Amino acid sequence: MRFSHLLNTRLFRIKLIVAGLFCFAPVNCLAQQATAREREYLNVMTFNIRFNNPSDSANNWAFRKEFVSSQILFHETHILGVQEALFDQIQDLQERLPRYKLIGIGRDDGRTKGEFSAIFFDSTRFEAITSGTIWLSPTPSIAGSKGWDAALPRIATWVRLRDKPTSHFVNVINTHFDHQGLQARKESARCILKKLSEMQPSATVVRHSIVMGDLNSIPTDDPAMIFSSVLKDSKAISRTPHYGPTGTFNGFGKSEQDDQPIDYIFVSSDIDVMQHATLSQTWHGRFSSDHFPVVARLHLK
Repeated sequence: MRFSHLLNTRLFRIKLIVAGLFCFAPVNCLAQQATAREREYLNVMTFNIRFNNPSDSANNWAFRKEFVSSQILFHETHILGVQEALFDQIQDLQERLPRYKLIGIGRDDGRTKGEFSAIFFDSTRFEAITSGTIWLSPTPSIAGSKGWDAALPRIATWVRLRDKPTSHFVNVINTHFDHQGLQARKESARCILKKLSEMQPSATVVRHSIVMGDLNSIPTDDPAMIFSSVLKDSKAISRTPHYGPTGTFNGFGKSEQDDQPIDYIFVSSDIDVMQHATLSQTWHGRFSSDHFPVVARLHLK
């Protein structure tokens, strides 16, 4: 083979390689940038899963637990707050959510008795720095204590997480307010804001914080208004329009029983809300719970 032909062949191959680099490198870079952006998003869900009540008949937990866990997994939830969960339901969720870690205790004895307002978090994304539970009463460290005019003991579970991709710290509180006590719901909101301020490195600024749960209150009631004095309702500040029903309680009926929500995700002002939704899908006409799960897609600034 003539030297000039060999040289031309090698130059042609080099040109092909260089052209390939210029052709595919931008695609790879764009894919990497998209993956990096995806890691910055945070999917949060609050979900009153309805306690395991044998009298629920066809809506009993035995028939719903797969629905609940599949919704959590399909929506790639990073942080989950559940309400009304009894210990056996917690165990069922742990079995079905193997990559998630649990924060929470039963409200009756501070161990396994009574309903949990538990937090599950994706352990591939987060690590827990510190956590605990308070009772929503004048004696927040006393297990089983009831506050003010509450019918039942009520709790709030909290955790400070480190987001592994961004190294941001995120404060999360999950709760379930009393269904009867008007004063209890108002004072419970104040208790949670007090706890949130204690979780901050600096008491002057509330940073990267999420408060979620079933408040048994509509947006114009005192609890939501008290939270809104410090935090933002994620539904109200979502960059895209809210998706799904406006009400969040269905009572195992055919649709929401009221067009006002009672389940919320509140966030601090340094969190952008990209999307907000109330999930109302059914299986053969049956809901996963008597509440709809509420989800928000967040971005930590």
